[in-house]
Amino acid sequence: MNKIKIYSYLLLVLGTIQFVNAQKKDENIGTEVVNVVKPYTPTISDAYKVKETPNIEDSETTQKEEVKYQIFSFPVASTFVPAKGKAAAVDKAKQEKLYQNYVTLGFGNYKTALGELFVTHELDKYQYAGGMFRHQSSQGGIDGVALDDAFGETSIQALYGYNRNETSFKVDLGYKNEAYNWYGLPLENPNYNPINASGINPKHQYNTFTVGSELAISKSFFDKLNFNYVGFSDNYGSKENRFIIRPAFNLELGDTSVKTKLGVDYMNSSFETIYNLQTPDPAVATNIEKSNLIFSANPSFMILKDDLSVEVGAEVAYFSRMKDIYNGVKTDLDNEFFIFPKVKASYNVVREIMILFAGAEGGLKQNSYRDFVSQNKFLSPTLFLEPTNNQFNIYAGLKGKLMNTLAYNLKAGYDVSENVPLFKSNPYLSDPSENYSYGNSYAVVYDNVKTLSFFAELKADVNKDIALGVNVQANSFNTKYQEEAWNLPTLKAGFTSDFNIGKKWYAGTQLFYVGERFDAYNNYQGFANPDAKIKLESYFDINAHIGYKYNERLTAFIKGNNLANQNYQRWLNYPVQGAQVILGASYKFDF
Repeated sequence: MNKIKIYSYLLLVLGTIQFVNAQKKDENIGTEVVNVVKPYTPTISDAYKVKETPNIEDSETTQKEEVKYQIFSFPVASTFVPAKGKAAAVDKAKQEKLYQNYVTLGFGNYKTALGELFVTHELDKYQYAGGMFRHQSSQGGIDGVALDDAFGETSIQALYGYNRNETSFKVDLGYKNEAYNWYGLPLENPNYNPINASGINPKHQYNTFTVGSELAISKSFFDKLNFNYVGFSDNYGSKENRFIIRPAFNLELGDTSVKTKLGVDYMNSSFETIYNLQTPDPAVATNIEKSNLIFSANPSFMILKDDLSVEVGAEVAYFSRMKDIYNGVKTDLDNEFFIFPKVKASYNVVREIMILFAGAEGGLKQNSYRDFVSQNKFLSPTLFLEPTNNQFNIYAGLKGKLMNTLAYNLKAGYDVSENVPLFKSNPYLSDPSENYSYGNSYAVVYDNVKTLSFFAELKADVNKDIALGVNVQANSFNTKYQEEAWNLPTLKAGFTSDFNIGKKWYAGTQLFYVGERFDAYNNYQGFANPDAKIKLESYFDINAHIGYKYNERLTAFIKGNNLANQNYQRWLNYPVQGAQVILGASYKFDF
């Protein structure tokens, strides 16, 4: 063992001496020149993907030692007082005060006058009451018209409302008087007899009395209940009473909404005479009386799933003819059931940019004297009233936004209906006995009509001060019995614009185009003679208005109608007034 130790010590000493000498020799290693004979060409070797979770083969795992933290808190005196924060000032536009009442007055050429007054008052925080008065009239003066062409409309309305928690109720009462004239005499007498215009009293007056109410309860399966009554009459003894009741129910079941709409529509109408009687016999009844009842039920359910919305339902209608008297003769009464589709769907193809929608709907519509008068003021008081059976209306289209300020709507539809009402000129009687039997009034005829329609619309909100809109509708009508779809245009177009010019001025325009229509004219020599088809030319109308806000209460305005000054005929032999200009003012107030 001693020898081994000695040898080990000797080896250690020799190694140390050798290391010291080597360090001294390498202090100056000199310089070398390396000549590269071949340029370096790198190569890529095969790569091996590193595993995301490598296998660990440690025989033991070291446990982390638990570290405990402890905070020693003690109070520190501080004299720092932070400054209170102050919001930066924001320039806000002065909000225009909203007034609850206003009055408007205006006057124009053709001795036109218009007036409107609206007042409302809060009875307490739950109740309010109000009223409205409207009047518009013109003394006429159309060139080339032999009869009086003046007209006037006056209406008054009172309303009451209650709104508390989830319950709201409102009721309104209204009365309206309308006075028009059958001034549309034919340009030529088809019977070659002189027309004694001085013996014609063309004035026709309508009176309307309405009662309407609505009860709505939110957060309940009972949605709302509407009740309406309309009493309508004229100065020729015509009368009409109509009652409409429409309750609606809505039940939410998760993402599905189940709705049920019910309807009861009862109408009774009577006319004291019929057309085409040259010399009525007082001993013979010549009246027309109708009583129709329509009961409808429309259950449906709506499904909302992501970008798809679907409402599937159907309408069941029951029609009862309770009274039917024509020319003093009672006809057989009948009852019928109808079933109509009620399906609507929409899908967000590209959210807010492109929405695809489609549907198939139908229904039974009650036609009334008052509804017809709202479309044509020159009807004879000798109408035959029938409901329209809209068997189905299929449509599809696209709507959305091309950009943030430009919206579009495209729609195509196909409609099939029975008993579609068409306005047709009454024949000129050979021996007129009434003020409306000189070919200067209109009747309503019915036909089965198939309609193919296309509609396109663009609306642009250029900015907060400029809004534009344009629309076009094209129709193709296919009738079964009548030669034409009388007085229905195949093309309609419109353009609207609204401008705010600074803070004081505003303006707007309404332009519309109505294409050619057809009417029929019969020189009354008996019903066997066919009607002569007459084409009514298309027309273009321009309306505009401009206003100046003197202050937040007072505004002055100028309105112009038919600025193209075209004496076009909306109805056969009924030219309209030329360019009309109305100057007026509106004043808002509280009390």
